[in-house]
Amino acid sequence: MKYEFRVHGRVSEQLRDAVGDFSGMQIVPAPPETLIYGTVADPAHLHGILVLLESFGLRIVSVHQIPELPSTGE
Repeated sequence: MKYEFRVHGRVSEQLRDAVGDFSGMQIVPAPPETLIYGTVADPAHLHGILVLLESFGLRIVSVHQIPELPSTGE
C-alpha cells in the first residue's frame, strides 16, 4: 500500500537519511510542509514510520493511503 505522510515544516538531512534508510521513502518539500511518500508493508510498518517521525519531533499533519498507479506492463 502506498501512503503519503504530511509533516509540518522542513525536515533535516538527518531525518531524510533516517527515513530513506528505514523505509525507502521519497521526501518532497512542499512549504510550509514536507510530503513523505512510500510503500507501507503492513500495520506494524506504518506504526514504525509514525514512531520514527514523532521521535524526530515532527508534527504529523496527515496520513493518507494513496492509490497505486496501474502497471503499464513494460
